[in-house]
Amino acid sequence: MINDTRLRESPTPRGNLEPGLHPGLDVATPACASHGSSVYAALDLGTNNCRLLIACPSGDSFRVVDSFSRIVRLGEGISTTGCISDAAMDRAIAALSICRDKIQSKKARRLRLIATEACRAAANAEGFRTRVAAETGIELEVIDRETEAALAVKGCAPLLDSGGRGAILFDIGGGSSELVRIERDPSDRNAEPRIKAWMSIPLGVVTLAERFGGRDVTPEIYAAMVEAVAEHVGPFAAENGGDLADMHLLGTSGTVTTLAGIHLNLARYDRRRVDGIWINDADITATIGKLLAMSYQERAENNCISIDRADLVLAGCAILDAIRQSFPLPRLRVADRGLREGMLVEMMREDGALRTA
Repeated sequence: MINDTRLRESPTPRGNLEPGLHPGLDVATPACASHGSSVYAALDLGTNNCRLLIACPSGDSFRVVDSFSRIVRLGEGISTTGCISDAAMDRAIAALSICRDKIQSKKARRLRLIATEACRAAANAEGFRTRVAAETGIELEVIDRETEAALAVKGCAPLLDSGGRGAILFDIGGGSSELVRIERDPSDRNAEPRIKAWMSIPLGVVTLAERFGGRDVTPEIYAAMVEAVAEHVGPFAAENGGDLADMHLLGTSGTVTTLAGIHLNLARYDRRRVDGIWINDADITATIGKLLAMSYQERAENNCISIDRADLVLAGCAILDAIRQSFPLPRLRVADRGLREGMLVEMMREDGALRTA
């Protein structure tokens, strides 16, 4: 657990200055034509999703030039078998091959390509990474939970309430979930957020749904899910849940973005409408109640959920409810951003490519 630290720089991957792709893979290094600056790529292979973001520095932020996201369920079955299945490997490698092609097409110069809980937990993770390198040229960096939490904070920090004192940030993943208490001096708008404490629990939407079932979730099953998560969150909240004045929840995950889409009654998911939206506590409760009242088929047919998330979304809601019980804050800010954005900001800052205030 970190106490009262600045957003720490995550460890620089071993190897060359620009790690991530196999030495035999051809990646050129031209400038981003419209900005005269270099192209950066950040890839996050999680337990459930494979996500890529390619961007160029622009002032004190960056401009996205390409992105990719696909549900691959790399962690499917790990909670029972302890291993990544061949089918899950195939799905992930197919997605990673697309990512490699995009990285080459955009001629990204600086790369960070990470893997998280599934590759931390699986007994055959090293064999999977070897296969990925052989078939795609991508060399995955497995990050620890502390680094994962720090990157999530960096990616989401711009959404902290500028007039507030901080937030309880949470990232609901497929195989794990991270919570971070962030604080900053509200009298100094340029003050760097500080991580006061953090924790990671070995429960995410995939692991929780596999444990309790995600298709036909009764009120009793849902309550059991919430209780299971609360057992992990409770001790952290007891130590770090005091004095929440002028703070808010800040959530980054498919769970909270899906909830936002349902809350807004979107015909289909729209990131521009969702990222940064505020939802009050009563509306969160109402939206979760709406999801609990839906059948599996109704969830699968909803364009903000889709069949890919229909059996996972209620597990995510249970994790959120356990967090809300432990940290009873009146507002949640939704972030459709996270690790990839954190990696991009970190690399660009290291290179002096972002304008400072």
